[in-house]
Amino acid sequence: MDTKSPPIIRVEHFTAAYGDKTIIDDISFEVARGEVFVILGGSGCGKSTLLKHMIGLYEPKAGNILIEGDDITQATGKERLDILKRFGVMYQAGALFGSMTLLENVRLPLEEFTSLPDQAMDLISLMKLDLVGLADAAGKLPSELSGGMQKRGAIARAMALDPEILFLDEPSAGLDPITSAELDQLILRLSKNLGITFVIVTHELPSIYAIADTVIMLDATVKKIVAQGPPEYLRDHSDNAWVRQFFNREAVAAA
Repeated sequence: MDTKSPPIIRVEHFTAAYGDKTIIDDISFEVARGEVFVILGGSGCGKSTLLKHMIGLYEPKAGNILIEGDDITQATGKERLDILKRFGVMYQAGALFGSMTLLENVRLPLEEFTSLPDQAMDLISLMKLDLVGLADAAGKLPSELSGGMQKRGAIARAMALDPEILFLDEPSAGLDPITSAELDQLILRLSKNLGITFVIVTHELPSIYAIADTVIMLDATVKKIVAQGPPEYLRDHSDNAWVRQFFNREAVAAA
């Protein structure tokens, strides 16, 4: 994590709404280059909504989202495409194409955005699969893979264009504890060895404690960030009782 250089992502006075219903109201935060940054909160707080805006799927009601200094909310045409190529995305269910082999899935971004020869695209795709421990499964269809392997395959595809940022939506969802821990170790390894910045939506506390450098916690009631910092600090020292209860898995006492 590089806290001395300018932040790789800056979110400024961001507001998200569906019609007249505001989901997130005027929040700002920064993501340092190389860190594992986690977005969490209770159901309906806007975690996935925020992620979808950060990757350009939705237009915010207000505010700006800067990726390496360039505003994805304002960019159009080639400028927007250049920003989109700086990051990769792993969706919650993996979103691998079922009729294509794992290798073919990883090749897709290379086919779409480069003019490399087939042999080079195959080699790069195999290298990405090797990084996530799936080189031996290159010829398999997604249906032949376990849930954890599908998630790792989706991460390999997200890395196809060598992005500096990876956005992961609920990477541990549906996985058993051992497979989830293995995925945590993969994230840490990619962060350390390749310097990739991760922005992760999750509510899995074991994963958060294992991987997160910084956490922001959204609250559906106030529609704002109610806590920010390392997870252990928020667990032990937050001045917000609900935040401490969340991190300590304590039930809220009945009134």
